[in-house]
Amino acid sequence: MSKNSLLLFSALFLPYCLYSAEPSAFGAGKLDNPTPYGLTSSEKVILQNKKNLRKVEVKSNNQANEVDSIRERIDGLQTLIESLNISSRDNKLELKSLKQKNIDQLKGNNEYEKRLIELIQVNSDLAQENGEFIIVNTKEINKLKLLTAEISKLVDKINIAYVTKNEFNLLVDDVNKFKDLVAKEFIEKEKSQKKLHAKLKQSKSKLDDIPNSEIAKRAKNYYNKKFYTKALKYYNHLINKNYKPAQAHYMIGEIKYYRKSYSDAIAYFKKSASIYSKASYMPTLLLHTAISMDKTGDKINAETFYNAVITKYPQSNSAQIAKSNLDLIQ
Repeated sequence: MSKNSLLLFSALFLPYCLYSAEPSAFGAGKLDNPTPYGLTSSEKVILQNKKNLRKVEVKSNNQANEVDSIRERIDGLQTLIESLNISSRDNKLELKSLKQKNIDQLKGNNEYEKRLIELIQVNSDLAQENGEFIIVNTKEINKLKLLTAEISKLVDKINIAYVTKNEFNLLVDDVNKFKDLVAKEFIEKEKSQKKLHAKLKQSKSKLDDIPNSEIAKRAKNYYNKKFYTKALKYYNHLINKNYKPAQAHYMIGEIKYYRKSYSDAIAYFKKSASIYSKASYMPTLLLHTAISMDKTGDKINAETFYNAVITKYPQSNSAQIAKSNLDLIQ
């Protein structure tokens, strides 16, 4: 039995025992009075026990209240624990879900990594193939460089050993330019000659009775003496008779040249060259053609014909004069 139970038992039963042993002399028994008096010793004990009992009751009530408070706190803790259990269970479920998501994501990442590895492998293969192509192309480029170098050497050798096409055909080009240059002038002169021929046919000249060879000698004699008017008459007669027309046109060109009729001179020189371009007087013909062009202000064509004389007849006196005149132009 606990201490509190013993105190309670003594408080209930001990007063009755004492009362039966020593009854109150004054009949005092008002123990319920807040301030009792005239109590016997037994009643004082009872009163004291009653007070003690009341203290025990109060203490017991206080303890009961404390127990109830503790019980309520325990109930609150139990509720809190249950709430924590529920939260813990929910957290476990959420953690499990997160783990599953992480696993699924990891699997997805593994697939991505696998695909990435495949792409890297493909790119690596392509890079290797490109490297092989680059090596092949580099070899081919080196071959082309070697061939280009050999061709360049060959071209240099050809340029040193052979003349250019322009140099080879210089005289032909110059003659063609000469033809184009004086074509108009020659046409006009030819018209004049036809008119003159028509007049000569109408009135028979005394020269018709003289052999053409003799007329050529007389014409050259007049030319040497600078009797240019008489010389022209004889050379025109030879042209009409078609007797050595290339030389006759050349001589008339010379007469026009020395009379400073440079345009007329160019026309006759051009006609002479077109009839016969291998005559012995060709160096002089080309030189006087160049000088006539120079005098008329046609410096470009004059330079061309000077170069033609120098190239075609480098050892002639005409070539030396052409060089000097060409230096003055340049």
